[in-house]
This record gives sequence, structure tokens and C-alpha cells, in this order.
Amino acid sequence: MKSFDEIWARAAKRHGGEDALKAMLPDAPVDASVAKLSDDRLLAEMTRKIFQVGFNWSVVDKKWDGFEAAFQSFDVGRASMMSDDDIDRLAKDARIIRNAKKIATVRDNAVLLRELAAEHGSAAKAIAAWPREDYVGLLEVLKKRGAHLGGLAGQYFLRFSGKDGFILSKDVVAALIDAGVVDKTPTSKKAMQAAQEAFNAWRAESGLSLAQLSRVLALSIDA
Repeated sequence: MKSFDEIWARAAKRHGGEDALKAMLPDAPVDASVAKLSDDRLLAEMTRKIFQVGFNWSVVDKKWDGFEAAFQSFDVGRASMMSDDDIDRLAKDARIIRNAKKIATVRDNAVLLRELAAEHGSAAKAIAAWPREDYVGLLEVLKKRGAHLGGLAGQYFLRFSGKDGFILSKDVVAALIDAGVVDKTPTSKKAMQAAQEAFNAWRAESGLSLAQLSRVLALSIDA
């Protein structure tokens, strides 16, 4: 596996030197800020990312006020009790994007958030406390216990909620392949664990957050 110094040097060379590269990095996420989020905001962010991934993000953004109104500000208690008739009604609601399968995820993910709150005091605290060294374990929880939260949707949800983590974008995957960590987009538990171990090693080597490491990897690859 390539050292982080090699990856950093290549990214710096491609983007105008070390100072320029440093300026392109995001701030390191702070778990304490995640812990303060209310469950309704987590459900809203989950839903936003589920609708955005694989679609035009700006279209979802333009309709977002309609989503907030249609789902009653994403109150978790109400959302978890939605009936099939409620979902059918929302699937005809012009204020939102009328994708019945994705609309149904609001109910399923509200149930997940209620379960996490019962287990940990609040869903936000559960997410905030999850160790960076096992970020893929948190992704697995979202994938298995949530709805449509596997892959990039779950990763973007965590990133936009403020949780430190990596996003397996096309460029990040290309960098992982180039570094000898995986041989294709990681989807299996074994491959995801290999990615986690690589990020853990690079984090120990560099002192950067997972989000910052993810950005450096992406910048090390030709666009």
C-alpha cells in the first residue's frame, strides 16, 4: 500500500503545491456538533440525500421547502407512524419528487432513528460517538437497519450531518485502487474493511481527519 506521503505529494504537484492543497481541504468535522442535532434534522438530511443521490441535487434543493411541508418538518414520531395510504397520498403530492419507493424510506428511517434514540439516548449521540476507526461499521448499520442508506446516500448523509468519514466517490475509489488497497469499488465487508484500515493508517500517519484524507485522495487523481 502506498504511504500517505506519496499520495499527498502527487496531489500537491497536481494542484499547485502544498499550500494550495492545504487551502482546498475541508475543516475537520467535530463530533460534538453532530451530537446536538435533533432527530427531525437527521431524518430530513437522510431524506434529502436519498433523493439527491443519482438525481439532480439542485432540483431537490429547489423543492426542499415543499418536502419540509409535506413531511411536517420531518417529525420522527409522526413519520414513523405513516400509513400506506399516507405514502400513496404523498406519491401524488406535487410539492415533492413523487418517487413512492423513496417516499416510503421516510417512515422506515424514522423507525431507525427512534430505535437508535431508545438505545443511546438520541440518534445524534449514537452517530457522534461512533468511532472513526470503525466508520464502515456505522455505514453497515445504516445500510442494514435503514432504507436506501447503503452506498453514497449513507456516506453523504453522515458527511452533511457533520460526522467525520470518507466518501467513496469515483476519484477516491480510483485512488484506493492506485494505492493497492482495493481492486474495484468496495462493496463487500472485506473490501470495506480494507478501505477502513487504509484510512486508519493514513490518519495515524498524517493527523488529518477522514474527510480531509478523502479529499486528498480525490485530488491525487487526474480528473
